[in-house]
Amino acid sequence: MRIEARPLPAQLPDLGNLPPLLTRLYAARGVQSAEELDKGLARLIPYQQLKGIDAAVELLVEALAQRQRILIVGDFDADGATASTVGVLGLRLLGAAHVDYLVPNRFEYGYGLTPEIVAVALERQPDLLLTVDNGISSVDGVTAAKAAGLTVLVTDHHLPGPELPAADAIVNPNQPDCTFPSKALAGVGVMFYVLLALRARLRETGWFANRQEPNLGELLDLVALGSVADVVPLDANNRILVHQGLARIRAGRARPGLRAILEVAGRDHRRITSTDLGFILGPRLNAAGRLDDMSLGIECLLCDDEALARDMAVQLDQLNQDRKAIEQGMQREALAQLKDLPLEDMPFGLCLFEPDWHQGVIGILASRLKERYHRPAIAFADAGEGMLKGSARSVPGLHIRDALDAVAARHPGLISKFGGHAMAAGLSLPQANFGAFAQAFDAEVRRQLCEDDLTGRLLSDGQLDVTEFHLELARALRNAGPWGQHFPEPLFHGVFQIVGQRIVGERHLKLVLKTECGSVQLDGIAFNIDRDVWPNPTLRWAELAYKLDLNEFRGNETVQLMVAHIAPR
Repeated sequence: MRIEARPLPAQLPDLGNLPPLLTRLYAARGVQSAEELDKGLARLIPYQQLKGIDAAVELLVEALAQRQRILIVGDFDADGATASTVGVLGLRLLGAAHVDYLVPNRFEYGYGLTPEIVAVALERQPDLLLTVDNGISSVDGVTAAKAAGLTVLVTDHHLPGPELPAADAIVNPNQPDCTFPSKALAGVGVMFYVLLALRARLRETGWFANRQEPNLGELLDLVALGSVADVVPLDANNRILVHQGLARIRAGRARPGLRAILEVAGRDHRRITSTDLGFILGPRLNAAGRLDDMSLGIECLLCDDEALARDMAVQLDQLNQDRKAIEQGMQREALAQLKDLPLEDMPFGLCLFEPDWHQGVIGILASRLKERYHRPAIAFADAGEGMLKGSARSVPGLHIRDALDAVAARHPGLISKFGGHAMAAGLSLPQANFGAFAQAFDAEVRRQLCEDDLTGRLLSDGQLDVTEFHLELARALRNAGPWGQHFPEPLFHGVFQIVGQRIVGERHLKLVLKTECGSVQLDGIAFNIDRDVWPNPTLRWAELAYKLDLNEFRGNETVQLMVAHIAPR
């Protein structure tokens, strides 16, 4: 792992009356004007720029007016769960008479609107099928739904394949010829935009003459959660959505289920950050879809009864604990496969499989392998009937979905199906093809990346002066976000003396540090360290990459360094 300076533009933009450090941080993240830092809802990109939005609204206006039965078909991750919840709550707020949801069980049906899920949906006797966070690749499923006489509205954000489904309307910023400037909306963001457009049209028709017009801002806590948990880029538009959602949560106005998950996790809603959405709330919600059924997560978010919501939050928390235990076992097995392989002999693209690996956890395992070895990784699990299901994670410089597309083009029949994003994808293939696929994937990664691309690197925003380790700066950095994908939280580096070190919580390293000049003593913590390496009592000086954070203990706030990397010095 190497620490590199984060690139800065040749000339810093004029961002108004900001401290120089914040100006530099924003400029390094691509901010070019003060307007991009305005996080008011009025700055959202207008919904009118979404292709298909008018057709979608027409379908929903008719469904509301005719009291049709609307069935939302979601995905089994946090984005799909929040999108399903936003769809149900939003349509009910707008006056829909019959709204229900259906989430495919990952282990029975797999992802998306498949013909098999359409058959299940027909048992609910819907008039309109509305997909959220899926559907853009569901060509066969949409055909089956249309053949059954259903109206189909697809809302999605995933990249489309060569053929679009024959839906009655499609809203997806990534579909061909869509001029919506932000391609980074999460599935929940797309659904929220559809509701904004629908409310505007209903307002024009006088729909609210005899009913109260809802405040759709009440849904922004869920929009923020789904957006961060799905790791979509936090461009200016998404930062508005996440900022506004965080503001609702901090003000105590979040959904009862969301508040309950935070409470069970021991987090103070008044101090929540975007990092908490991604690492505290998201995993607990995702645990339902990974190990059991995402309906539990959606029911928790839909629930208005605080006691019942807490009971479900406790169940989600337990599922997350179970997920951690399964993940740690799988990680030990994966590392055992690789431990005797020198780094120079390791494939550029990692493919690993064990028959007993859990389908719902292979995505997390692939992420862990990618982080440890700094190269694209795919973890496979047995999907039954001679098939494997894989989850892929990539590194900067390799678009993982396009890489799978290239493998499929060079080796027809090797992959049964695939889909995803630049940094994450899923695929299925016959178990008999695993060896050939692993070779083909490694060859494709080698075509696109060189050895230098596989050297892990951390981009640093520089060194902090000894006078800058104070609470005011830590608070300012926390409030300057929201931070997230493609808008990373500030990371600094420097040399420190290690005064003390001990293990806390079984896997975390608690540090007592002194600045290089020895004038300031600080606390630090490094999460999920390698117990074979730490603690290291012989290490006295180290170069750290860290985030300046706040630690609250018994009502007192102190500065704490969140250590991302330690190198002997």
